[in-house]
Formats: sequence, structure tokens, C-alpha cells
Amino acid sequence: MPNRVRRPLVRLTTAPLWAALACAAGLPAHAAELTIEQLAQRLKAIEQRLGTAAPAAAGAEGEGLADLDQRLRIIERKLELQAEESAAKAASTPVVALSASKGLSIKSPPPGDVEVKFKALVQADGRFFIGDSQVPQNDTFLWRRIQPSIEGSWGSLVGFRIMPEFAGDSATINDAYLDLKFDPRATLRIGKFKSPVGLERLQSSGSTGLIELGLASELTPNRDLGLQLQGEFAGSTVSYAVGVFNGAVDGRDSPTANPDNEFEYAGRIFLEPWKNAGGALQGLGFGLGASAGDRAGSGNNFLPRYRTPGQSQFFNYRSTVLADGATRRWSPQLYFYRNAFGLLGEYVSSSQEVRVGAVREELDHRAWQVTAGLVLTGEDAGYRGVARPNHPFTVDGAGWGAFELVARYGRLEIDDAAFPRFADPNAVAAAARSWGLGLNWYLTSNLKLVANYTQTQFDGGAAAGRDREDEKAFFTRAQLAF
Repeated sequence: MPNRVRRPLVRLTTAPLWAALACAAGLPAHAAELTIEQLAQRLKAIEQRLGTAAPAAAGAEGEGLADLDQRLRIIERKLELQAEESAAKAASTPVVALSASKGLSIKSPPPGDVEVKFKALVQADGRFFIGDSQVPQNDTFLWRRIQPSIEGSWGSLVGFRIMPEFAGDSATINDAYLDLKFDPRATLRIGKFKSPVGLERLQSSGSTGLIELGLASELTPNRDLGLQLQGEFAGSTVSYAVGVFNGAVDGRDSPTANPDNEFEYAGRIFLEPWKNAGGALQGLGFGLGASAGDRAGSGNNFLPRYRTPGQSQFFNYRSTVLADGATRRWSPQLYFYRNAFGLLGEYVSSSQEVRVGAVREELDHRAWQVTAGLVLTGEDAGYRGVARPNHPFTVDGAGWGAFELVARYGRLEIDDAAFPRFADPNAVAAAARSWGLGLNWYLTSNLKLVANYTQTQFDGGAAAGRDREDEKAFFTRAQLAF
């Protein structure tokens, strides 16, 4: 038999075709020379993977460079069609993302101006009281918050948020609002949300320094129903909010309706002059919150009750007292965050015209508090807490998360004119002073364990003018947020 003649080595110099072949076959970039037979075998394997029908003569002895070139062009076109198909599919498919820190989100295809996010905040607390023989409190475990939320945007104009509350005896709606985003300097918010007065009140419930809010926050409203214009200027160094609301009493949400047919006006301006400048004052912010309106009626929807950080009530009005006239609040406030250190302080004055029979009085209650914190593991402190530990906790001990030590002191004083006509000095205190220490353990960006000790002292509040016994409370919390 005649000796088989080995085909000569051929150098493939058609760059685009070689690139297509190399991409499809995973050939090394330095492969410069192949025999025609070797090239034909590889082409056949590629065609099988791509589902491209090979010519009948593929792999035949007489197949030359022209045949191989044609087959390469078919493969190249097949790859182009696949790329076009993938791009078209991506352009019409919503983007679904799930992460431990941000929860679940669904975004519309590009430009992605419709987005829905599913988040949640869950807090399980333990409350234990020490030496409460005169004013007994219940030691208990409880669900403090179970708050799933849906928020996002529906086009470039509309934002929204819905957050129910499932902890407690019945389900309620905490937040439910629409944002009409005309401009970063002018967004109109409509619905139920936090009133723009108290600095600590405006923090997320999962980001506060201690488990429960301080005494100054007892004089600021919580959530209210209304509409609010808000925005930012000058590179977000100036922010404002001003709105009209049904009106909420100190420390509480507003009722679902407006029972006295009176509205309350509230606003806030906050400045962070060095926010974008860097330097030692970059984390300094200060501002003023205020509200004004009229209130007329009796009961819990019209007159406040004040609680300690241990959540026990220490002041309320006599049942015969009516709110009857102007109500006003004002609150200078500031915070400062620098590396691992954080400081938050505010002063609040809350006045209300009240009446018993024909006797009228304007009572002005006042409070202040300062909260300081230090992140012991070096992460940056912030108004929203520690965002992410540098070394998240792992079971094998490779990471322990972030630890933050927090301290707070505050005082609330009832107007002297409240006693004895409008409040019973033998049953409620004229002032409260509270200090607290807390340790926050951020295991991950989602999981946080907290332990607090708070102690509150009172002026009056017991029979025969004696002081009510000190409240000593040890609270714990396990929190999951995403």
C-alpha cells in the first residue's frame, strides 16, 4: 500500500475566524499551527456543541481550507445569533436579587425604574426589673417588633412604602405612604409616617443606641397622618421637611382619624455643613424641629402620658382635664460621628393649653438627653448604627463581629403648674432622671444582640409627697433586620 502522505502544517491567519474558533473551542491563545485534520476534528466537536449541522463532507480526506473557512463562518454567525438572543432576553427579563443584607428585590428590565423591595425587622426582647417591690413590673419575654415591609419605586416619579406591625395584640399599619419625587429638592410624601420633629424618633427602630428611646423622645410625636414636602440642597448638606398632619400627642401615634377637626403643622431643618468637605467636622449635623397646632378633647388621643426607658408610666393627667387650645413643640438637636465615636443630643419643649372647668393653664414640659457611643472594634459609628462589621461572626471563631458600648443620660421635667389641679402629686412624678448603659453586638450586618441596663429616679410620684422608688431595668434584645 502506498505510504499515507501527511498533510502539511497550515498557519491560520484569518484573525476574526481564529478568534471565533478559539472562543468557542476554548483553544489557548498561543496555538498558532494546526494540521487540517486536527482543525477539522475540532470544528466538528464545536459544531456538535453549538447544534450547527456540519456539511456532508465534513472531516473528509479532501476537505480544504475553503471548506474549513465556510464552516467557521457558520459557527461565527451562530455565536452572533446566540449573543443577540441573550441580549434580547436580558432586556425583557426582570432582575431578581436576594442578599443577606438587602433582602429580596425585583427590578423591571432596563431602565429599571420599577423596583419592589421586601424587607423585615424582627425584635425579640426580654425585660427584667430589679427591686420593684413598691411599683411591681412584669418580667417577661415579648415580641417587640415584627415588621415586614414592601417599598420601592413605580417609575421615576412615584416611591412607596408599606410596613405593618404584627407584634402585640393586633396587627396595625405603621408606615403607609407615597412619595411623589418631583426633584431631590422637592418630594411630596402623602400617608402615615414619622413626624419630622424628634432626632432620636426619626432613627430607624433597629438603629437606636439603646433598646428603648430616652426621656426627651417622650415629648416628640411618633407617626402621624398627613402630607409633607421634603428635600435636600447643596450636595445634601441642607435637608428640610415641612408638613400638615392630623396631630399626635407626645410620644404616640396619631389616631386613624382627626377627632377634633384640628390640624398640626410640623417641620424640621437640618444642616451638615462639612458633610462633603472631609476633616474633623465631617460628621457634624445640627438642626431644629418644631410643631404647632390646636387640640381640643380629653383622653389618650388628646393628652400625653409619659413613660420611662423601662416603659413604665410615671405621669398622666387627671381624668377631668381637657386639652383646650394651642399645642407647640420645639427641639434643637445635633449629632456628631467621627470614626468609631458617636454623639447624639436633643432638647425638647412641649406645651399644651389645658382646662379643668373654668380654670385654664398653658403647661410647658421640658426634656433633654445625650447619647454617646464607641465602637470597640474600630468600625465607623453612624446615625444608622454600624452598617457592617469588619469581621462578621463565624462559628469557628474566625470573626467576632462588631461591639459598641453606648451610654445615655436624660431628664424630663413636668411644669410645676400641673400640680395639684391638673395632675395628682401622690400618683405621678414631677420629674424623672434616667441613665443607661448598653452593649450592642453586631454579629453580621443583619443580626444584632443587645443588653441594656437603665436606672430612673423620680421627684415625687408616691403618697404623702414621697419620691417613687427607682426603676432598675435590665433589657435584652435579639434583632434580625434585612
